[in-house]
Amino acid sequence: MIQFAWPWAFLLLPLPYLIYRLTPKVEQREDSALWVPSLHPFAVAKTGHSAPPQKRWQLIIVILCWLLLVISCARPQWLGNPVELPISGRDLMLAVDLSGSMKAEDFELGGNTVDRLTALKAVAATFIERRQGDRIGLILFGDKPYIQVPLTFDYITVNQLLDEAFIGLAGEKTAIGDAIGLAIKRLKKQPGKQKVLILLTDGANTAGAITPEKGAELAQQAGLKIYTIGIGSDAMEVGSFIFKRIVNPSSELDETMLKYLAETTGGKYFRAHDTKELVQIYAQLDKMEPTEKEKKVYRPISSLYFWPLGLALLICCGLVASKMIRRRP
Repeated sequence: MIQFAWPWAFLLLPLPYLIYRLTPKVEQREDSALWVPSLHPFAVAKTGHSAPPQKRWQLIIVILCWLLLVISCARPQWLGNPVELPISGRDLMLAVDLSGSMKAEDFELGGNTVDRLTALKAVAATFIERRQGDRIGLILFGDKPYIQVPLTFDYITVNQLLDEAFIGLAGEKTAIGDAIGLAIKRLKKQPGKQKVLILLTDGANTAGAITPEKGAELAQQAGLKIYTIGIGSDAMEVGSFIFKRIVNPSSELDETMLKYLAETTGGKYFRAHDTKELVQIYAQLDKMEPTEKEKKVYRPISSLYFWPLGLALLICCGLVASKMIRRRP
């Protein structure tokens, strides 16, 4: 359907007529008259007050141009079909560990051995892109947690800033409790929404003022659901070409603590030994039920003002051109 953004502009329609009726007529000067001895050469067959057909058509064209200009000023718009916006009512915060232990190269990506953070970035990018309807924020933590991206619908920026993060950016240690506290601080300002924290780490809490247990208690009180992901394989071959040995690169991973965080807040604990399992974990997180919320409807609007404006300009150009042609000797 068509609507007008500024319908009050139609009040301008009678403006030319009002100017014509209310402004004083221009008095004809006496010296502009043509004095002749007789009116016989100027006699016409018929007398009357009606305007010549040519003048009448010019008047109609001028009125049409004015009508088109007023319609253009009223800003006609085309309202498209209603589009339902995918709003889930969920605020989701990603907390990513950037401590020194994330340097361990026990993941594979595209047939190449990569460190844990590189694998995490590659898998998380797809997960973030599919979060239509969710607001996403990003916390990076090491010795201390930092808000890298506040809650936003701009998934491109979230992915870009996650991709630019590097190991050691926030320190070498792991402040898991402080990261939970920062997430609570950011999410508690959004009452009535489902609040979710996805915590990704490969170690234990080794820094910070808040213990993970205290963070879990505060998260439960704030209604924050925590999903924890423990990253790292259980076995990795290290050593030279001749002498090699198998080590456990995830020996420092505190799974008991991560399970406690998830169970206390109503979330779930996941274990990612390799890239394939990390992909599967994100697929499960993708199916989290959103909070029921009133649906929002959006109707796309397309401006149409340039059509009557262009037509009026075209008619005016044609009128001026016809006058110039008639005046040629």
